[in-house]
Amino acid sequence: MKKYAIIVAGGTGSRMGGELPKQLQNLNGKPILMHTIEKFANSKSNPIIIVVLNELMNEKWTELCGIHDFNVPHSVVFGGQSRFKSVQNGLKEIQSLEELNINNAYIAIHDAARPLITSALIDKCFDSTKINGATVLAVTSNDSVRKGSSTLNETVDRDLVWLVQTPQTFRGDILEEAFRQKESPSFTDDASVVEKLGYPIYLIQGDHKNIKITYPEDIKIAQLFLP
Repeated sequence: MKKYAIIVAGGTGSRMGGELPKQLQNLNGKPILMHTIEKFANSKSNPIIIVVLNELMNEKWTELCGIHDFNVPHSVVFGGQSRFKSVQNGLKEIQSLEELNINNAYIAIHDAARPLITSALIDKCFDSTKINGATVLAVTSNDSVRKGSSTLNETVDRDLVWLVQTPQTFRGDILEEAFRQKESPSFTDDASVVEKLGYPIYLIQGDHKNIKITYPEDIKIAQLFLP
């Protein structure tokens, strides 16, 4: 079975500020996206890497690859108006590589702005997907949790709460079927798309260091953890 990684890098990163989207901003000497790609390339799984990029950023990405002499093999496809459509575009690329048959594939979907993912966890996700079909990296909550509004709310057992990370990894036939659905506001991540069809989601213990860089202060945190 072939392995693929769709790295979703189509966002504009407006909360980070600056002229470049967060995935192209500098982290320890090179763009965040390059760190992320390298983690997948250095894993034992060694998946075929597809980067879903905002079309307006393609020229800049090509320029950055030249500046940093970045030659890790990857394909670039352009993102859509939403994450759902961007993942769809990544799947279309896999379908073209697999001659319209992606049943013989395991596919990981990962946020470009999570450069602290470890290659070992990537391998664990792929290995689990061989058994469970649809797997999601997640961590339990360290904080107390309440649900409801500001005036009507109640406590939730935090031992039953999982904070979802990526990669989220799926058997190709499951993912292809899921993304044939009409897009819905309830699709907050890739697992929710798959879950809508009734497939169970298997949770894999993640790593609290596997943060998603969203705000400028997250860069400083990532600098502490990056090898």
